[in-house]
Amino acid sequence: MDRHDAGSGGDAHGAANNERARRRDQPRHRPSGPHKARPEGRTNSRPNDRAGARAGEGDGHLYAALDLGTNNCRLLVAQPTRRAFRVVDAFSRIVRLGEGMTHSGRLADEAMKRAVDALGVCRDKMVSRNVTRRRLIATEACRIADNGAEFIARVHEATGLELEIANRETEARLAVAGCASLVDPDAHSAIVFDIGGGSTELVLLLSGDNGFRSPFTVQRNVAAWTSLPVGVVTISEKFGGRDIDRPMFEAMVAYVQEALAPFAAEVARLSRFDEAGVHLLGTSGTVTTICGVHLGLDRYDRRRVDGTWMQRDDVIRVTDELLSMNYDQRVGNPCIGADRADLVLAGCAIFEGIRRLWPCDRVRVADRGLREGMLLTLMADDGVWRRGRRGGRRGRGGRSGNRSPDNQSPDNRSSGDGSSGGSSGNRPGSGSGPTPGEPRP
Repeated sequence: MDRHDAGSGGDAHGAANNERARRRDQPRHRPSGPHKARPEGRTNSRPNDRAGARAGEGDGHLYAALDLGTNNCRLLVAQPTRRAFRVVDAFSRIVRLGEGMTHSGRLADEAMKRAVDALGVCRDKMVSRNVTRRRLIATEACRIADNGAEFIARVHEATGLELEIANRETEARLAVAGCASLVDPDAHSAIVFDIGGGSTELVLLLSGDNGFRSPFTVQRNVAAWTSLPVGVVTISEKFGGRDIDRPMFEAMVAYVQEALAPFAAEVARLSRFDEAGVHLLGTSGTVTTICGVHLGLDRYDRRRVDGTWMQRDDVIRVTDELLSMNYDQRVGNPCIGADRADLVLAGCAIFEGIRRLWPCDRVRVADRGLREGMLLTLMADDGVWRRGRRGGRRGRGGRSGNRSPDNQSPDNRSSGDGSSGGSSGNRPGSGSGPTPGEPRP
């Protein structure tokens, strides 16, 4: 549930991890020890993309990140800066690629056409901006659809774009990478969640003895993750989205909590829950919508929303307020609108299921996520922020310097309810390299 991005400039963003998960999609538990991983930041790009990465030494070198989810198609184009990146172009369109898949198991023809049309716009933007390094990923809808591979081929034929179907751990880690700088450095743990259109990812971060002292190290603190086949589109198709009363909402919440039970047990085994010492960090259109309503915005304003702390009572109050609205009232709310009015309560139910399992005192709202994580990963992989170099040679797998980047993005919603996959309680290895991403003073 993403807003239409436009323009450039904005606030600071999160850190990026420099490794690619080697495990694929099987929902299984892993032992807690570290494992070797492939580099995370590489793309399914054509040869000219890689040549551009080697040749792009000047300030004009541009990167692109595209996220095709179950609900949205989103693009960011950005230019590296001394400490981060500056967004020079952006695009977001609700395409509902996964519409009807809950019942059919297939991508519908009309949904595929909407997605291909949006991807054509993205291609034109990347061409006009002379993008030389990019990552283009598709998530849950393409992962699980019977005709997902057929759709990927259709996209390539129609647009020339080669989409990578991201696995579940990759998606979870990229979401963390995009919002790592918003983790409270003094918390002893945090639960990051991304409510998508087709699924929801959750990541447990454990601080150790010294807290989260730098976004450079947050990826090293990933202790467990999961990806559930529970998203705003799937929930709304299962239970309905337009007319939701309290009993129906509670049924949604119970369904979510049942799906979360294995991961909740894993979190309980690995960490001690403390309402004050643990916080939630939400990166999704559901969470940003709730925050916009909480702030009483006349129109959605990313600068007001991103990084906001909400208290537990604030979340409960806004959820109750949205439940009291009928469909037309939700359409009329400037932070919801017609495109999200039938999905927002499904998102609230997922959020409520998470919140009841981990009733933290506060939640931080992130209007950033997967695309920002992709951009930071690509740039870090190219050595953009290598120690002692300013605009110097970019090398594969380069380390970042002491300074953290100030990631800049458009003054609009940059993360949203997209999609993911369905594993439970998977645990990644540790030991990711330093990752840039600290907020601007």
